Amino acid sequence: MSVDTPRRIVLLRHAKADWPQVSDHERPLAERGRKDAPAAGLRLAESGIDFDLAICSTSARTRETWKLAVQELPRRPKTVYEERVYEASPGDLIAVLNEVPDDVADVLLIGHNPGIQGLADVLAGASEGDAMTRMSRRGFPTSAIAILTYTGSWKGVEPGAAALADFWAPHE
Repeated sequence: MSVDTPRRIVLLRHAKADWPQVSDHERPLAERGRKDAPAAGLRLAESGIDFDLAICSTSARTRETWKLAVQELPRRPKTVYEERVYEASPGDLIAVLNEVPDDVADVLLIGHNPGIQGLADVLAGASEGDAMTRMSRRGFPTSAIAILTYTGSWKGVEPGAAALADFWAPHE
């Protein structure tokens, strides 16, 4: 695959989590999260993107979100559970994306705020349009999805390098 091939970076924030007496890393999904995660999966399926790779935080709520969302996809992509995605800054997430092999066209990253929203803002840079307006207005609620387009090697992912193509949040 050429580095000139258009790529997509899709960001999914985990579904709504519960607050039981467990460590933050082990927090499960709340009832609403268990309903929203399949809806997010359906939205991913409707996007028509055939993901080559899913990179998921190791937290319980992101793993559970992915387990429920992926059931809606026509094909399960290779999935990597990456501990660096948990509590990651936008810069940490860019570093993870920079390690993606160049034969991968489309990546789904399942993570947490504020890192996921920060990454969408940083990558989209000066993007304009309806998707950017919706993301700016809504923030990045649980189960929200941002689809960014990017052309180049994964090693070249940096602030402002992508364009926000679509944004979706449940309950819009």
